[in-house]
Amino acid sequence: MKGTRAVGKNKILIIEDDVDMRLALNVRLRASDYDTAFASDAVMAMSIAKKEAPDLILLDLGLPGGDGFMVLERLKIIASLACVPVIVVSARDPVGNRERALKAGAAAYFQKPVDNANLMAAIQQALFR
Repeated sequence: MKGTRAVGKNKILIIEDDVDMRLALNVRLRASDYDTAFASDAVMAMSIAKKEAPDLILLDLGLPGGDGFMVLERLKIIASLACVPVIVVSARDPVGNRERALKAGAAAYFQKPVDNANLMAAIQQALFR
């Protein structure tokens, strides 16, 4: 059993240091009936991910305490989190970063500002794969 979320709701962990972006993602996800959890740096991301056991993770690459690639690599070596889909949402230049994220195991890569409809479609696809 995963946490204390309502039956049938998927939990999405938002790992994002920008408060405005975190709030915007939270509003979008809650409007689509997802539960959310938050982490604002790389260190917090790992402890929150272990505690919350999310169904999906939205990951920024530019984080304090270590970048998103480090978080992605660590998630993939923790047995309980290795299969959790990760969608990267980043302001970093997608040239090179997109390919690197996908090779590291990300389910998708989005450049900020992100198109809401495309992101929500990718979340649905990743959750029900």
